[in-house]
Amino acid sequence: MPMMKSAFGVLAMVVGTGGVRLAAPARSRAAPARMSAGAPFKSALLFDCDGVLVETEELHRTAYNMAFAEFGLEVGNEAVVWSVEYYDKLQNTVGGGKPKMRYHFTQTCGGEWPAVTKRSIARPTDDATGMALIDELQDYKTECYKKLVQTGVARPGVLELMDEAIATPGIAVGICSASTRGGFEKVVDAIVGKKRLAQLDVIIAGDDVKEKKPSPEIYNLAATRLGVPNSRCVVVEDSLVGLRAARAAQMACVITYTTSTQAEDFYAEGAAAKLLDFSGRPALSALFDLGSADLLPELLVDFRDPRPRTATQTLAMS
Repeated sequence: MPMMKSAFGVLAMVVGTGGVRLAAPARSRAAPARMSAGAPFKSALLFDCDGVLVETEELHRTAYNMAFAEFGLEVGNEAVVWSVEYYDKLQNTVGGGKPKMRYHFTQTCGGEWPAVTKRSIARPTDDATGMALIDELQDYKTECYKKLVQTGVARPGVLELMDEAIATPGIAVGICSASTRGGFEKVVDAIVGKKRLAQLDVIIAGDDVKEKKPSPEIYNLAATRLGVPNSRCVVVEDSLVGLRAARAAQMACVITYTTSTQAEDFYAEGAAAKLLDFSGRPALSALFDLGSADLLPELLVDFRDPRPRTATQTLAMS
């Protein structure tokens, strides 16, 4: 069973006949294969997973509702069900599955933990017992999601962009996902593929950091392990939560929005560019100077959605 190269020991992955398995961090500073010439990476291209590599948010919502129904969750004598509209709000407010559930019960429900009508589990009475229930819900939800995600397909153009970056000297490539490892493995196995995964320089799942997005921890960790300054990293995200994490890490962020996030004002929160997807096949050269591996002063100039006009610009045109 071959061992995937770790990005300076961030996270090893074992790829075998059973698929990808995230392993414990390597202790040695193993040099990535693409650094065989001895030159360090100058820049990095980091991808979120859900919503960026594959349209998965509706699959996540369905899996949560399957878990809620299996446990028979009720608040105020009504079944707990997350609507499309409410889940859109959640994914733009809270990063990670367990934090989403905690937010729902402690904020949306005003601190009323749910009754569990189909399992022999007492209704939580405090944060500790509430989080214990959330742990069980997350485990069941992950199993549901693993089955659902196998029907997913990659978002247009994203794997082609990833392949171009992998083939370009001086640019590190990685995936930084807030998803728990169990669900994340299924996505990357099915969508990214083993051959491509074996060529990535850093892969970090939500389990591997203490703080979820919008904390910058996951992106700071990736930059540290790659030996790349934060200012030379480009992050591809799909939500405000991810954008805020990237900007808090002082990284440039490109947004490929979805139907769930298209109404958000990403430019107002510092996005370097926003576009629906990479179906127009924007080349890596719209992000980096391929000769020097430096970031361009402006990203995706010919592909991004236009920035809203300021009041001054609007007056000048009238």
